[in-house]
Amino acid sequence: MSAGLCRWGILGTASIARKNWKAIRNSGNGTLTAVASRDAGRARAFVAACQSAVPFDPAPRAVGGYGELLAREDIDAVYVPLPTALRQEWVIRAAESGKHVLCEKPCGVSASELASMLEACHRHQRQFMDGVMFMHSRRLAALRQVLDGDDGIGAVRRIVAQFSFAAPSGWVESNIRTDSRLEPLGCLGDLGWYCLRLALWVMQWQLPRSVTGRLLREQARPDSPATVPTEFAGELIFADNVSASFYCSFLAENQQWASVSGTEGYLHLRDFVLPYRGQEIALDVTRARFVTQGCDFHMEDHTRRVPVAEDDAGTPSAQESNMFRCFADRVLEGRPDPQWGQIALQTQQVLDACLRSARAGCEPVTPVPGSGSRPLLDR
Repeated sequence: MSAGLCRWGILGTASIARKNWKAIRNSGNGTLTAVASRDAGRARAFVAACQSAVPFDPAPRAVGGYGELLAREDIDAVYVPLPTALRQEWVIRAAESGKHVLCEKPCGVSASELASMLEACHRHQRQFMDGVMFMHSRRLAALRQVLDGDDGIGAVRRIVAQFSFAAPSGWVESNIRTDSRLEPLGCLGDLGWYCLRLALWVMQWQLPRSVTGRLLREQARPDSPATVPTEFAGELIFADNVSASFYCSFLAENQQWASVSGTEGYLHLRDFVLPYRGQEIALDVTRARFVTQGCDFHMEDHTRRVPVAEDDAGTPSAQESNMFRCFADRVLEGRPDPQWGQIALQTQQVLDACLRSARAGCEPVTPVPGSGSRPLLDR
């Protein structure tokens, strides 16, 4: 540790790492020491491009090789945006090297892979967290207040979410997200992870008793050994028959909305994953009323907007900055919080069940036999 700062390394030069380069800078309690790539020239180019836009003093070092970065003694934590199929090896090696780990999602190819990663972090007393930025948005606290409040939506009955983008021409043929060797979970891992996480969060970490998944389309780039999901839908059934459905796709245009319906109203987020730029970060709560007056029938809206003081991206108040700040707090305090790893594992268990169901002809699947509600995180 150096002067109250968490010293970061980045394993890989994926595009998302550019955003998180800036998030580390904006966190206020972290600094970036080094970036590694298998190609030293690529690491140098990445560092030069990011340093010209968001400079650190001193400039982070470009390192040729992930192992070389993990061997450095001037790094406390690593951010891992490597392809999903590579994460298990490098997360375990990071923990064994004494590094804390912030890992992109999906964390592993399967829940068993992720369990081995968490075991390594636990054994070496290292913090693990997945990179779901909206978990660190201030809007989430406002959402919980609505769900639990007397003037909210009543008892939750239904959760619906969609996260999708329409890939441009040639994308399927060239992107790593359609290569089963690197990203075997396709859109389910890349986009569905967020929908599943939101449902679990709304249900206060209660695992569903039944999961049904449906593969709507599978595709692959020419050199991929197998297809991956490119369009997927799923249904989760919780206790008391509370239901949640989701749709994720590389084929439908940009959408990232979620709705939660209750016995007294519903709430809606137009942008639950990535807040829209230039607009007030908020959620809408509706308690519509059907009114009859003689021969007149009216549906009254009664929607109130709940604003949150938070920027969409690129500032110290944005959710990605909050994520790195939260993580670094755990590192600097020397108190790893295993609940973050448990949340990731639950998400992966439900994701696995969705895929198992889809592969079995949409037969309902139980994520974890005998599972139920687990107390996690301060809510």
